[in-house]
Amino acid sequence: MNKKIAVIRGDGIGPEIIQEALKVLDKIANIYGHNFSYVDVDMGGCAIDKYNEPLPKESLEKCIESDSVLLGAVGGEKWNNVPGNKRPEKGLLKLRAGMKVYSNNRPAKIWPQLSEASPLKKSIVDKGIDFIIVRELTGGIYFGEHKIEEINGKSVATDVLVYNEDEIKRIARIGFEMAQKRNKKLCSVEKSNVLESSRLWKKTASSLANEYPDVKLTHMLVDNCAMQIVKDPSQFDVIVTENMFGDILSDEASMITGSIGMIPSSSLGLTTCGLYEPIHGSAPDIAGKDKANPIGTILSAAMMLKYSFNMEEESKAIEKAVDEFLNSGYRTEDIMSKDMKKVGCKECGDLIVGFIKKA
Repeated sequence: MNKKIAVIRGDGIGPEIIQEALKVLDKIANIYGHNFSYVDVDMGGCAIDKYNEPLPKESLEKCIESDSVLLGAVGGEKWNNVPGNKRPEKGLLKLRAGMKVYSNNRPAKIWPQLSEASPLKKSIVDKGIDFIIVRELTGGIYFGEHKIEEINGKSVATDVLVYNEDEIKRIARIGFEMAQKRNKKLCSVEKSNVLESSRLWKKTASSLANEYPDVKLTHMLVDNCAMQIVKDPSQFDVIVTENMFGDILSDEASMITGSIGMIPSSSLGLTTCGLYEPIHGSAPDIAGKDKANPIGTILSAAMMLKYSFNMEEESKAIEKAVDEFLNSGYRTEDIMSKDMKKVGCKECGDLIVGFIKKA
């Protein structure tokens, strides 16, 4: 099978972690008889430096024309003082909108080998952590009107949160359908005791429940959900929520699994061309030092094979290789513990490549 993959190396540790994921993909292509071609795309701070734009038109076109997109990370202190509409993160928002990906799916699953790395009590971790957050990606306050103006001699900032019924329905359906494939529990998270947009969210999600009688739908306020994720994460199977709430909750959920460096994500929408990336940032403080954990990016590549290319066996081969890496006692710095063997970013990728075997 031939697939063209747009590769956004990005900023900070992005180029390092992407390089290891590409080595893994090359190994998969070799042993399964596929051909993956890579098209480099500039986005983020590096694009600002070259073109004074976080996502040039040509870069977006390359992504849309590809079979899928693999992203490292964007941003960093270097670009903190550029105008708001030119920040690296604006490129990411523009990319999501341009690709029409509206569902970000972030698993929160603890690898048994890393249970001691979780900040939660052992009694909580032992109950299990294995859920996924489905986050609406192209609406809400991130895409509403943003402005700062002078009113009566004082600066006033406005950020508008807007959702319509159709936007809520399509992301809620993703949540229901994902729950059907898992443990058939869906928790819709909002702030309906305060926000009109959340009251519409709750009403709309509830209206779909009869179409999915095998799924148990519950509702939870976002502040309570944040508390419950650290109190008893085992209660969750699939969480569906709006853009900003999902952004915050998924970062919280990643940390209870031991390391943000282990968590992949997929962003899907109207086509099979998805956007795959680890959920961590660009970590400029360790860039170029061979300290980054590439596993989140490698697992993102595995998700790409599964969800965009229908390569289920190949995806599982990568997951098994990561499992064998951990079982063999290897650890990058962020997940290092006593009596383990510390490796850098490059060696981590090399070892996982070596563990990949055809089923």
